[in-house]
Amino acid sequence: MDAKHQRQDLYDVAIVGFGPAGAVAAAMLGDAGFNVWVGDRLQEVYDIPRAIALDHEIMRIFQQIGIVDEVMPHTEPFTPSEYYGVDRQLIKRLTMIDKPYPLGYTPSIVFTQPPVEKAIRRKVASLGNVTVELGIEVTSVAQDAEAATISVKRPQGDSGDIRARYVLGCDGARSLVRDEAGILLEDLDFDEPWLVVDVLVNEQGLAKLPKTSVQYCDPDRPCTLVIGPGNHRRWEISLKEGEDPLQAATPERTWELLSPWLNPEDGELWRQASYRFHALVADRWREGRIFIAGDAAHQQPPFLGQGMCQGLRDVANISWKLAAVLKGEVSGETAQALLDSYGEERKEHVSNLINRIKAIGSVICERDPIKARQRDAKLLAEAGGVVRDSPRQDVLPKLAGGMLSQTPHIAVGTIFPQPWMRKNGERLRFDELVGEGWLLVVDPAMSQPRLPMLNVVTVGAHGLLEEESILSRWMNKNECSAVLVRPDRYVFGAADNEVDLAGLLAEWQERMGQTIATSIAV
Repeated sequence: MDAKHQRQDLYDVAIVGFGPAGAVAAAMLGDAGFNVWVGDRLQEVYDIPRAIALDHEIMRIFQQIGIVDEVMPHTEPFTPSEYYGVDRQLIKRLTMIDKPYPLGYTPSIVFTQPPVEKAIRRKVASLGNVTVELGIEVTSVAQDAEAATISVKRPQGDSGDIRARYVLGCDGARSLVRDEAGILLEDLDFDEPWLVVDVLVNEQGLAKLPKTSVQYCDPDRPCTLVIGPGNHRRWEISLKEGEDPLQAATPERTWELLSPWLNPEDGELWRQASYRFHALVADRWREGRIFIAGDAAHQQPPFLGQGMCQGLRDVANISWKLAAVLKGEVSGETAQALLDSYGEERKEHVSNLINRIKAIGSVICERDPIKARQRDAKLLAEAGGVVRDSPRQDVLPKLAGGMLSQTPHIAVGTIFPQPWMRKNGERLRFDELVGEGWLLVVDPAMSQPRLPMLNVVTVGAHGLLEEESILSRWMNKNECSAVLVRPDRYVFGAADNEVDLAGLLAEWQERMGQTIATSIAV
């Protein structure tokens, strides 16, 4: 697909990379009304799956850009993940949090990546203010006081420059944008060779396989089995020292490694590829007008299925901040601080989660049989001899630092819930009802301030009711009567009385610098 729209002299944002992160960023910024250019070296969506897991926060992002109904048919709930030790005894189980689900979607899901990517691209193609160029090669990225310049070679052989106020590099682990900006990767000390195998399993094969996903914590060869949508099953198989990764990825050797579960007559190989699983994070995520996101900014082991989720969290974070700057809602030093907060928040969150994933990996990947038995005994002892369910979502950290209130509160940096709501008989999810932007959610007993850029929502008043008490229970648990929620639905701050609320709003005004006077009452 070539560029469909007339090229601009100066775009608001240029995005390098049209994978999931780049495409979602283009959709978000395009929806916000900005002139966006996005380019990628590939002409089409990669036709085999790489990511296999998503979560409810990502489904909420798909809802925001209007494609969640297209995505849903390509998803299924994630089965429990059962961890088996040296003697194949159950030592740990990761599961789903209980209903009612706090964000309005199944908290952990598996999905088929190619059709989901195509849905995102269809959304982008519907936006007349977004220019898409595929099959192009980015050769350099530079910036000056006025804008950034991306030099490209097009499929026809001609060269040209793209000028934009900001550049977002979503161009993968070997990111040219990252290199051109002089951004380095920090090594978080994980580097192992693994074989990833996707199989379309027939009925005969399915009858042989476990009904839940499994982590085989076998010191001889650690391995993961993930139950994907339909008849899709994925194995992640560790490679031993001295094994040739290229040879392991041949069909013959792959079937040998799968032989404890399946034979060639049990299904069809969809993909087999050798990887080195890394734990890396960029030392900084911004250089002037240039930002990086997704695999360009971080890489993590796959043990919690958070790779694509983290990339979409990145672009959801930077998109609302770029929008605030481009719209003039913030300016000067306030604008620079807001843009800087992207890297502060996301680097801390990613690093924290990678360390938690590494801890999970250390359970799976222990190679010493004696230490592995000690691990098994310790996990069982900690559980009192009975393995209890541990929700996957409990592993995810809160946001910290950056554009969050500096007044301590347990809700700061958490994700605000999205209950099902009713207003005048109509049933909608919370975000659909209240719209985008900054929200102040207050108890009916609290006063309702009117401030620029702030949508004040009073649940329980004016016929606005929730179905399952998710929000009221959340407010009680977090001991608050008012919550200030960012456009990406993370909690900026919370208060339990009107004095504390006044202080919270004063802090927010100081941090944001308000120049647009709009207030919406629900």
